[in-house]
Amino acid sequence: MQAEIITIGDEILIGQIIDSNSAFISKALNEIGVAVYQITSVQDNREHILQALEEANSRSSVVIITGGLGPTKDDITKKTLCQFLDDELVSDKAVWDHIQELFKKHIKTPISDLNKEQAMVPSRATVLHNAYGTAPGMWMKKGNTAFISLPGVPYEMKNLMNDLVLPKIVEEFDRPHIVHRTVLTYGMGESALAEKLEDWENNLPSHIKLAYLPNFSRVRLRLSSTGKDKQALEDDIASEIKKLYQYIGDIIYGEEEDGEIEMQIGNMLAQKNLTLATAESFTGGSIAQAVTSVPGASQYFKGGVVCYATEVKINMLDVPAELIEKHSVVSEEVAIAMAENVKSKLGSDFGIATTGNAGPTKGDSDADVGTVYIGISTPNGTYAQKFSMGRSRERVVRKSVNKAFELLYKEILNF
Repeated sequence: MQAEIITIGDEILIGQIIDSNSAFISKALNEIGVAVYQITSVQDNREHILQALEEANSRSSVVIITGGLGPTKDDITKKTLCQFLDDELVSDKAVWDHIQELFKKHIKTPISDLNKEQAMVPSRATVLHNAYGTAPGMWMKKGNTAFISLPGVPYEMKNLMNDLVLPKIVEEFDRPHIVHRTVLTYGMGESALAEKLEDWENNLPSHIKLAYLPNFSRVRLRLSSTGKDKQALEDDIASEIKKLYQYIGDIIYGEEEDGEIEMQIGNMLAQKNLTLATAESFTGGSIAQAVTSVPGASQYFKGGVVCYATEVKINMLDVPAELIEKHSVVSEEVAIAMAENVKSKLGSDFGIATTGNAGPTKGDSDADVGTVYIGISTPNGTYAQKFSMGRSRERVVRKSVNKAFELLYKEILNF
């Protein structure tokens, strides 16, 4: 069984907003055994919408439409759906009562004629009550295909999906099981990983599909399968993942449900009653931000120093000026001093330090753009490693953050 998603709105097509709705809907559908065949974004244009609806109707059992249900004149979804379904708009008393109640409780401005239009729905539609907004959801049929129109406001859409749409799809459609497991790896690029896994990948059962999902020195390996016997699917994928560990067990740090590497680092620090501090130059606090994005980070994260300027490294972290003068601010020696000193000053068990040249031009060092040093200070000693991260500033920063976590993970794992 397959579904399609149609998002309506010029704001998506001109890049004014990011289409987060489709990601949420796709994941939600997948979890109940509905595969998304295609996601289409269309203009606020009647002919464009009609074309997308016709194409989706020809190949999918469920079509979910978001957007175009607001109170303004450019919101034409309902009228276009009526044309597509050969239906007409009628006023729905329950929706109108709800709109009046919302205005009475939460909105000081008077109800306009445009707001009244939101109580109009296709006559044959099943209205899906939107408790959080004035635009109702609507469930319609054409032949064997269900067309579900939802408001584009994310929290309104999510509540309608969770409370009404997903249960109704489960009730009305016979669906297979879709099973995914995603293995998280670090420290090896996609092409090198694919080469190492060639034999294993070539021998995967035909019903198991493998996808490589790379992201700056982290690669997620997603194994997927579809069928009627969920337990058999889970067993087959588990067997293949067990084999996978024989090939790359040294660079696997868990699976998607375990969380990203910074979450697992946090869990290990908390379990071992250890603490961490950071000293960041060109990464600008990105490591600290990732650490503190994990709930409960206050248990193990002491704090961080963003020492972007050379004088801050000297004045706040007590990195000797003569050390910088002798070796350059972008050097192994300075990275080691930063890691050791932030650990000492903040009283932590581990310290991370970054110093480098992210570009696009050289700063206080003659080091080539992309040259970085990452220092790791542990209870057993301190070291720093040199890396060349390319020339794109974003790439240099993100790869360096990931590499810092990779080095720290190994140290904590072995401590």
